[in-house]
Amino acid sequence: MIDTDWLSAVRRDFHSHPELSFQETRTTARILEILGELDIPAQGFGEIPGAVGLLKGSGRGPCLALRADIDALPVTERNDVPYRSQTPGVMHACGHDAHTAIMLGVAKCLSDEMAVPDFNGTVKLIFQPAEEREFGAKTLIEQGVLENPRVDRILAGHMGPGLDVGQIGIFKTRGYAAADYFHITIEGRGGHGGRPHQTRDPLVAGAHLVTALQTIVSRNLNPVDSGVVSVGRFDAGKTRNVIPQTARLEGTIRTHSETSRDVILKRLDELVKGTELSFGVHCRLEIIPDTPGCNNDETVSTFLYDIAADLLGKDNVSWLTPTMGAEDFAFFTQARPGAIARIGCRNKETGITFPLHSPYFDIDERALDIGVQFFYRATKAYLG
Repeated sequence: MIDTDWLSAVRRDFHSHPELSFQETRTTARILEILGELDIPAQGFGEIPGAVGLLKGSGRGPCLALRADIDALPVTERNDVPYRSQTPGVMHACGHDAHTAIMLGVAKCLSDEMAVPDFNGTVKLIFQPAEEREFGAKTLIEQGVLENPRVDRILAGHMGPGLDVGQIGIFKTRGYAAADYFHITIEGRGGHGGRPHQTRDPLVAGAHLVTALQTIVSRNLNPVDSGVVSVGRFDAGKTRNVIPQTARLEGTIRTHSETSRDVILKRLDELVKGTELSFGVHCRLEIIPDTPGCNNDETVSTFLYDIAADLLGKDNVSWLTPTMGAEDFAFFTQARPGAIARIGCRNKETGITFPLHSPYFDIDERALDIGVQFFYRATKAYLG
């Protein structure tokens, strides 16, 4: 149905030239160039990276949006492949190069039929920046990407290294977790490492707080609920014999319900205040709300499940359990009925088994053709 060599070349071009969130200028230009070659009307968003293409069928009908995220991660690639990243310290370690290639592949399949278009309605191709920063979807919504024409349903795909190539997994309803971030600044009284009694050690206070935070989920949430509190950054001190004045902690909170989120935020605030009293330091807590939970519309997810089963056979399609990862596709599914699917890309025989965000992440490129067929069939079925 599609030239797989073309598809692979497109993906490898993006993979070789990754760009960080809100810096995807080359990527945007290349997407617009390819859409232009396919005679698909497309436009960018001015100074904001990203693009949108529009294909109109012969008859009146709904508008289906297909979303691909286009940004990369601040990761140094360690794969020894011809298409490895040429940008130091930046890598497509989350498969967004593949997502972009797949949706361009769908666009190519549809454009090949435009001489005699046989679908009713409109296909809107959304190439979204900054998913890794978790604000790209919200930014494009504010730019009106879901209007003119108004999107009725939106679909997306994501590489799934937990699934073998030739498999597809779909969240029935609950999918990705809501994400919040926290920053904690602990102000103590610095001094000589040999005279700790003259100080108020923020480092020790922070170390105790890191341990205490692990009790929030284990001793406050109902065991059948899910939640995560993880500290990912702890900065304190400059040298070995000086007790620092300040320590800083940063971390993430992941939840699937407002009840769990409320419990975690309440206990986090209490533990921070308790640290002040216990260690004689001053603490400042900042909560940064980020991405809401990303839940599939059950009607849409069931529709995709049937498409995948028809394409690959029921034995190769599964309902996925919710994950604690976050996905800013959530902003789209809050605004319109939609669903996101995982497209298997693992190949144990060739060693393609590394997880998302790994410097060794790669895909079995047969996943590209499967992704194109999957979303092409979904488009035809919805607009047929």
